[in-house]
Amino acid sequence: MRNIFFRLIGILEIAGGLYGVAAMLHRLLPFGSAHDSVLALIGLALYGFVLAAGVQLIDGSERGVRMSSWAQLLQLPLIALPVFSYALHCGAFVNVFATLQAAPRLGIDWHFGSQGFVLAVAGPAVSRLGINLLALLSWLVLRLR
Repeated sequence: MRNIFFRLIGILEIAGGLYGVAAMLHRLLPFGSAHDSVLALIGLALYGFVLAAGVQLIDGSERGVRMSSWAQLLQLPLIALPVFSYALHCGAFVNVFATLQAAPRLGIDWHFGSQGFVLAVAGPAVSRLGINLLALLSWLVLRLR
């Protein structure tokens, strides 16, 4: 059963990593502003790391388990504040979040077969904080070894 979960996590990491690398290369190649290029390079490094972690995990190496654990921790937080925003997902996400406004509310959002990367000094008008439940579950499965 453990091998099935590890393979599923590895497949999502490889698929999301490839999709993310392609998206970051597409974002990087027009050579726009220096700010956009730096963010694209950071995203390229993160997606490359997740891709490598997925390949190592599928190979069954202990290093792949450690790298995939870190890759899942990178995908865990969802931060969208007016002063700072960060989110990363590779392959799939199930986000549970709370909006921080006059009437706070809880929400859930999910998608499979996707990638996403947000890193900004600014953020949305309606702040929200949350976690990626799929990344948390994957991290816990990887801890079982």
